[in-house]
Amino acid sequence: MFYSPDGKPMSAAQFIERLFGEIPNLFKDEDELRKIWGQPDTRKKLLGGLAESGYGPEQLDEIKLMINAEKSDVFDVLAYIAYAYAPITRQERVDSHKSEIFDQYDDKLQVFLDYVLAQYVKQGVSELDVEKLPGLLKAKYYSVNDGATELGGIPKIREAFIGFQRHLYG
Repeated sequence: MFYSPDGKPMSAAQFIERLFGEIPNLFKDEDELRKIWGQPDTRKKLLGGLAESGYGPEQLDEIKLMINAEKSDVFDVLAYIAYAYAPITRQERVDSHKSEIFDQYDDKLQVFLDYVLAQYVKQGVSELDVEKLPGLLKAKYYSVNDGATELGGIPKIREAFIGFQRHLYG
């Protein structure tokens, strides 16, 4: 069941129509959507704006089910609604952009980014939030300090973590 921001029940079709009508207020075209989605901070702001408008994670997950895109990114849901693009899975997105991503980074960072991408495929776009970085480093290297030592320091890791995402959605 879907609800409007004022709490009134609405059909799935009404919900999608409403979302379709509000998309122009969120981004003007596909290039802007890719730019927004490729940066963790602007993606988080867009997701926050969607949630405030009544399109929180639960509703977006329901839309994924409706369009047979359970293993896709929310980016694909928005691109499907706004531009009628067929959704791809997170794995397909990673596979099609991995070499472009890895070309930007040394072997050690490639190992870490491969781990991050695997978590993204399993868990979704929330794994790409900057707040997840310390936990990802701990999971891969047992501590943030060990990860920083292995990969060349926190600034380098942070730049790579944020930087690769532009390529993932480019």
